[in-house]
Amino acid sequence: MSNATPTPPQIGTASRPGPPKKMNWGPAIAILLLLLLGVWVALAPDVPQPRREGSQRAKLSIGPLKGVLEWVPSTPPSGSQAVRTPETFVIHYRDGASSTPLSRPQIESLLGPGVLDRITASGNNWLFRALNVTGWAGVAWVVVGFGGQIVFSGRWVVQWFISERNETSSVPVSFWWMSLFGSVLLFAYFVWRNDVVGAMGQSTGVVIYARNIELIRKQAARASTPA
Repeated sequence: MSNATPTPPQIGTASRPGPPKKMNWGPAIAILLLLLLGVWVALAPDVPQPRREGSQRAKLSIGPLKGVLEWVPSTPPSGSQAVRTPETFVIHYRDGASSTPLSRPQIESLLGPGVLDRITASGNNWLFRALNVTGWAGVAWVVVGFGGQIVFSGRWVVQWFISERNETSSVPVSFWWMSLFGSVLLFAYFVWRNDVVGAMGQSTGVVIYARNIELIRKQAARASTPA
């Protein structure tokens, strides 16, 4: 038999909690920087041509040609100006080319009088220009799109916080509900925008997210059922 004296147990050392884990804010900073970059790219001018003084602009799409319609409103006579200055319109294309200055009758013959009135009306509203819409119904649809994107992106923020709290990668049930709700809103928005790529990307997600929620519900029902 060994005569070695046993080492007394260290009472309390095993259950002593360690220092609180600091939150890693690196992902949040990266998300913010990418968000600012995306907003800057989205709001950047569509065409390289500089603005004329006093002009207004609105996005324009004619078949495969895309660009902006720029116009200088008519000004009444004043001071040394004896006559009223007529409106002038110029189409700037994305490839850098521009049309010759056009009068209102010329641009109306190309677009139609009703279309020109809607374009010039939207050009006077900074919100319509920023959101690339022509009316308040379009603003409502953009709100739907923003809401879907916030929910859809927020699911990763929720998943990240829970994973950091648990110190392990976790996917909570709320992740799938936020995915489903955000995907439905984005699908509706992309359909309104006639964006085939966006609609196709969300169509598969709606079904997959709904299926995961159903599987989680069935798993919870089996776990609650006594053997």
